Amino acid sequence: MDFAPPRGMRDFYPEDMVLRNRIFDAWRAAAVAHGFEHYDACVVESLELLKRKAGEEVENQVYAFQDKSGRDIALRAEMTPTLARMVAQRQGSLQFPLKWFCIAQCFRYERMTKGRKREHYQLNLDVIGEEDVSGEAEVLAAAIDAMRRMGVPDEAYRVRLSSRALLSELLARLGIDERFHAGAFLALDKKGKMPREAIEEIMRGEGLDDEACRKAFDLMDIASLDQAAAIAGADSPAIARIRELFSLLEIYGVRDQVVFDVSVVRGLAYYTGIVFEAFDTKGEFRAIFGGGRYDNLLTTIGGKPTPAVGLGFGDVVVGELLKSLGLADSAARPDLVCIGYLQPEQRAAATRLAARLRAEGRAVDLRLRAQKAKAFFAHAGERGTHAVYLGPDDLARGTARLKDLATREETEIPLA
Repeated sequence: MDFAPPRGMRDFYPEDMVLRNRIFDAWRAAAVAHGFEHYDACVVESLELLKRKAGEEVENQVYAFQDKSGRDIALRAEMTPTLARMVAQRQGSLQFPLKWFCIAQCFRYERMTKGRKREHYQLNLDVIGEEDVSGEAEVLAAAIDAMRRMGVPDEAYRVRLSSRALLSELLARLGIDERFHAGAFLALDKKGKMPREAIEEIMRGEGLDDEACRKAFDLMDIASLDQAAAIAGADSPAIARIRELFSLLEIYGVRDQVVFDVSVVRGLAYYTGIVFEAFDTKGEFRAIFGGGRYDNLLTTIGGKPTPAVGLGFGDVVVGELLKSLGLADSAARPDLVCIGYLQPEQRAAATRLAARLRAEGRAVDLRLRAQKAKAFFAHAGERGTHAVYLGPDDLARGTARLKDLATREETEIPLA
C-alpha cells in the first residue's frame, strides 16, 4: 500500500496547517476589510459550463467524469465559471454591483512544475456589475492588503499591469491585421519566458508574416506607459483607463506596487480590458496572483451583459514565497492552555478546570492520561502558551499554578 496522496495532491498535517492558516486568515481578513461578501459552491461543476467558458479542449485539462446518472461533470478547475452561473441564475434579483469572495479548492489535470500542483486553494475576489476602474482598484488593493497581512515586504513583489484593449489598439496602430491579433497576444505572453527566436516561431505558426512579426516585436519593446501612449494616440480610451486606475491606486496607497508591462496578456481569452499578474521581484516563482476585466463572460453562458473584474490568488506560489522569505513558521502561537496531571486521582479536578476555562472562552488542551512532569511540559512547550500541572499537593490546597510558558511567571488560580 502506497500511503502518499495521489500525484499532484497534498495532505495537510497539523504542522502544515500553520502556513495554510496564515494564508487563509490573511485572505479572509483582507476581503472582509474591503467589504467583499463570502460565498461558496459545490466542488463539482457541469462539464458543459466549463466548455462554454474555456472551449472543448478543457475536457483534457480537468478531472472530468460521469455520475451514476450519466451526467458529464468535472471537479472545478477555477471558480469564475461557477460564479458566472450563480450570478446568471439570480441576475434579476441581485443588487449590483456585487463584491464577492471565496476561498475555493480547485483541481486541474496538467503537468506539474514549480509552484503548480493538480490541486490548490485559491482566493477569488470579484466585482460584478461595475464598469468603472474602481473595480480593478478594489480587487488589487485587497490582494496587496492580503500580502501585507502575511508579512510579505512590499519590495518582494510587483504587480505587472496592461490592457488587452490597449494591445488591440497598439496592434491596429502598427498596422497588424486583426486576424493576427490572437497570435500576437500569444507571443507577447511569452516575452521574458523564452528566447526571441522561439517567440517568432510561435508567431509564424499563428500565421504572422515577416512584416507582422517585426511590428509585433516593436510592440514588445515598449517599456513604459508613456511610450505606449505615444503610439496609441492622445485619444486612446485604454490609456485613459489605465491612467485613471493608477490615480486610484495612489489614493489607496498601493501605487508603488503596480507597474505597467505591455507583455501582460493573461492566457484566458475571456479577458476584455485591464489585466494584471503579480510576480516576486527575484523572478524565482510563477505568478502569485492575477486577473483582469471580463465583461462578456455572463453572456457566454447565457446571462445578460454584465461588466465584471476579478482576481485569483493561489496558495501554492505564495506559500513558496513565504518559505523563501523565512515567514512560513512565524505565525503567532494561539493562546492555548495545556492541562496535565501526575496521577489518575487528579483527573477529575483537571477535567473540571478544563471545562471551566473553556466555558470562560479559553482554548484548552487537556491531557487524556496521567504523565510525568517532564513529558507534560515538553508537550506543553511545543503547543501551548500556558500550562497547568496538577499533583496531590494542588488538590490539597485547592489551587493550581497557571504558568506562562514564555515568561515563566506563575499565577495561582482556584480549582473550585
